[in-house]
Amino acid sequence: MQERNHARQEIAAQLRQVRKEQGMTQERLAEKVGTRKSNISRLESGRYNPSLDFLEKVAGGLGREIEVKVT
Repeated sequence: MQERNHARQEIAAQLRQVRKEQGMTQERLAEKVGTRKSNISRLESGRYNPSLDFLEKVAGGLGREIEVKVT
């Protein structure tokens, strides 16, 4: 379970970093993705357990793709 929480936090941190690097607000990203700002906020804070489809939409809204590495 700890590994899952760590992975969730890492994904959230990466998405937040990319969004900020692009100078995009949570509100703007939510508009691009077709969701509410609160969902983006919860995702970035690690309080949301998103589906892979949702993560792909958010990544797409940032012009990125999800990449999974198994170590």
